[in-house]
Amino acid sequence: MDLTVVNNEAQNRYEARTGQTVAGYSVYQATASIMVIEHTEVDPAYEGQGVGSALVQEMLDDVRAKGQHKVLAVCPFVRSWLGKHHDYRDLVYGATPSRVTD
Repeated sequence: MDLTVVNNEAQNRYEARTGQTVAGYSVYQATASIMVIEHTEVDPAYEGQGVGSALVQEMLDDVRAKGQHKVLAVCPFVRSWLGKHHDYRDLVYGATPSRVTD
């Protein structure tokens, strides 16, 4: 599947698109230094195909590249994803630095 993730700033959400179809999205609110990720949803037609994981990874890669925000994940899916991907800990608001044993 050819998936593109874009930041739709007008709707405060990152969208995972296949062609012109939105396969999934993550809604956020941003302040000057914190991005609160509120909700992630994947269209049922695309569930189980890695859309949610790709969306979260691309979104966080974009946040990291811009270097403006820490992330506060309210969304259970994003919290769970972050719990499995410790290499993104530097983006998490209030997280302690990772240890070598993590």
